[in-house]
Amino acid sequence: MEQKALTEKAIALLKQLISIQSFSKEEDKTANAIEAWFTSFSIPFTRDNNNVYAKNKHWDASKPTLLLNSHHDTVKPNKAYTRDPYLPEVIDGKLYGLGSNDAGGCLVSLLATFSHFYAQENLNHNILMVASAEEENAGVNSLRGLLPSLPKIDVAIVGEPTLMQLAIAEKGLVVFDAIVKGTPSHAAHPNNNNSIYNTIEVLDWFKNYKFPKTSEALGDVKLTVTQINAGSQHNVVPAQVELVIDVRVNDSYTNKEIADLLKAEAPCEIQERGLKLNSSKIDQNHALVKSGIALGRETYGSPTLSDQAALTCQSVKLGPGDSTRSHSADEFIYINEIEEGIDLYIKILNGFLFL
Repeated sequence: MEQKALTEKAIALLKQLISIQSFSKEEDKTANAIEAWFTSFSIPFTRDNNNVYAKNKHWDASKPTLLLNSHHDTVKPNKAYTRDPYLPEVIDGKLYGLGSNDAGGCLVSLLATFSHFYAQENLNHNILMVASAEEENAGVNSLRGLLPSLPKIDVAIVGEPTLMQLAIAEKGLVVFDAIVKGTPSHAAHPNNNNSIYNTIEVLDWFKNYKFPKTSEALGDVKLTVTQINAGSQHNVVPAQVELVIDVRVNDSYTNKEIADLLKAEAPCEIQERGLKLNSSKIDQNHALVKSGIALGRETYGSPTLSDQAALTCQSVKLGPGDSTRSHSADEFIYINEIEEGIDLYIKILNGFLFL
């Protein structure tokens, strides 16, 4: 199929996906639509829960594997929507609809790219296409849960909206629960150990704490107190204040190193919720990156999390659309972004797969 016809088919699939509600854990109908895409190209596929994946026709177990991945679940539409989130409409070159930008445009562009290369011979890598579920909630049936069933992956392109620039690194995430303690009492009585007042000093410590190691691609580790909870009634001084701390980790630290540092140095009790959402990166001299740079693509470090966090191989985040539109009201993607996305994906892989 010619690239123009392939692009038109991809845009039609995106409109179909927009029209189907596909919140995390509820993606069965969008998975059906993706199955239909593969069927229309006579491409064998496998479905695991709501994840759908396929291998290129001339798969060779002796070759390394390139993963193409994006997700088909969405968040719920926020209350600021002025349009029907499930009505795909093109107005002034913009395709509106929930999931159009995050990450439907990336997904259909990667599906088109995979279909373009599916039957080609003499590739230097196998190609594995995964349309994954539960990305938005990092669910058990997301890409992370699927990985044990997949072949070994050597390098990956994760489709997220990057304006088709090369995100060669992505920050990881560790969320902490902290407790600032004090002496509970009646509000009418003196109390020099008020947990809420004690929290002032603790908040100031978190506000000014700096992790010493920085990263060329990702900058500093970003620590932010995002939640605070204390007290149940006006006349009782609470025994403790509960804080939630969001830490965005650069590639100079492992998540465990971050947890160990804070647990040793923080002026309160602190405990991580988990350590699985790691930072990720790819060598700037990797052939995949060099292929993109040769086409005028720029490299940068991304502060936002994606399914890259589930991967242990080198990976790049790359896709049509703009991350600032993700999870926004009246979400949209430009039609020409999808057209450019498919064209650039194909050109980047031409420069990589035929070395």
